[in-house]
Amino acid sequence: MPTAPTASAKPRRYIREIAPNERFEGVFCIANAQLAVTKNGDPYLACLLSDKSGQTPARRWNMPPEQFKTLPNEGFVWAEGRTQPFKGEVQFIIDNIERVEPTPDMLRDLIPSSARDPEEMFAELKATLGTLQHPAMKALADAYLTDEHLMGLFKQAPAAKMMHHAYLGGLLEHTLNLLRLADVVCPLYPKISRDIVVMGLFLHDLGKTRELNWDGVFTYTDRGELVGHIVEGAIMLHDKVETLRRGAGVRFPKHALTVLQHIILSHHGEPEFGAAKVPSTPEAILVSMLDNLDAKTTIALNAARPDRAAGMDLGGNFTEKQWALDNTKLFKPDPLG
Repeated sequence: MPTAPTASAKPRRYIREIAPNERFEGVFCIANAQLAVTKNGDPYLACLLSDKSGQTPARRWNMPPEQFKTLPNEGFVWAEGRTQPFKGEVQFIIDNIERVEPTPDMLRDLIPSSARDPEEMFAELKATLGTLQHPAMKALADAYLTDEHLMGLFKQAPAAKMMHHAYLGGLLEHTLNLLRLADVVCPLYPKISRDIVVMGLFLHDLGKTRELNWDGVFTYTDRGELVGHIVEGAIMLHDKVETLRRGAGVRFPKHALTVLQHIILSHHGEPEFGAAKVPSTPEAILVSMLDNLDAKTTIALNAARPDRAAGMDLGGNFTEKQWALDNTKLFKPDPLG
């Protein structure tokens, strides 16, 4: 297998810097690699290429099936070719492609990360959790926050493998966004339990620290494949509460653990989207809707208004179909721009 240093001797150009009708060459992450067939029956490679600056669809026409088998479905490749305008966007047309193993230095160019400093975000999150009122909720938050190993993972983890906040620090950023939303929304509903909403939002995705691997291309751990972050998060919560009950004598209200576990198990909203239960308390409904709001709005903005060079804007009014948004094509222009 070729190594990255021999594959890329030229200065790095990031995806968002490459304009239409230009040559490209370098090491990229590859995802969703598929061997498709044209209307004439000719095989071609369809995939997504990405680096820390963004992601783009890519094609290699006349792809020999035997060469396709040498490529990772998700991993790293060296590729060269040209960019081509297509339906208002830029896609990469690959001339040559092969699997590579990037060096640690190159991984920093390939793996996206939050623009915000994780320690700064974590300090803001801790301040919000510091406003919890109920003694049991304050003790539970502290039990998580003082778990240095877990919080170290929480600061690093992506929020997803591909969909929303899929970058280092994305899980923390997503969680902080939700806590900010709760501070705005909860006062509008005086009967809602703010403590339960805030704690539920903090806990809802913590299982992703065990579900995902992010030491290279983002993948699922064995436990992520077999258990998943929803059930994992509920298990983690049970263990924390039992430790507090037995070790510190913390008394929890009768329904507190059950309701918080329910929020974790139901936050995806519907069984078809992975929820173990449909949200069945006011707080669980609010957590699920806020989670969906942040996730889908982030996906939509990344697709319709990505950060990219001016030369990449080809004037098309619609994105490609977004499978994470029910295969919707999004209108791109700022209506007041």
